Amino acid sequence: MQVYEYRRIVVKRDMDLIRDILRKVEADPRMDGSRYVVFDTSDFEGHSQAEIAYHIDLLFENDFVKGIATLDAPAAAISRLTWQGHEFLADISAPDVWEKVKERTKGLPEVGITLVWELAKAELKKKLGLP
Repeated sequence: MQVYEYRRIVVKRDMDLIRDILRKVEADPRMDGSRYVVFDTSDFEGHSQAEIAYHIDLLFENDFVKGIATLDAPAAAISRLTWQGHEFLADISAPDVWEKVKERTKGLPEVGITLVWELAKAELKKKLGLP
């Protein structure tokens, strides 16, 4: 029986990191569901392995990615985006939309992903001239 040390970490949710992870999954041709990829600090400069692993876990919890969790890897292994992951990323991908969402939420201590998504949709509707 293997015993794994659990270290408690305090990580604040970072929507930019969430977006960066989703964008990296979408851009990586290996991420077609046929294999698993584990990201580490070399993939996301300026972020600790604990931050990366935590945010990948959040993406799993929200059904934005598919993959497997392994106890011996530095983070869960991702195989692909889900339909929901593609939808969310499509709405937040445009740099100008993302910057407007960030500007609108600036100064707030925390903003939920549902609100971020709604703001992105509103910005896209404005861009398309829809009510």
